[in-house]
Amino acid sequence: METFRVMRQDDNGNRFLVAAGPDRAAAEALAAEYEARGHKQLYWVEREAQ
Repeated sequence: METFRVMRQDDNGNRFLVAAGPDRAAAEALAAEYEARGHKQLYWVEREAQ
């Protein structure tokens, strides 16, 4: 089974791991939840390396 992670980039270009291990649907939902909060940070989902 593929796993995904949610990443965040702040205003200074620093990247951080927000969550690891959820399936794609859960990761997309989490990223959307953070985006909806209206912060300036960028959130995205990427596949974890096997």
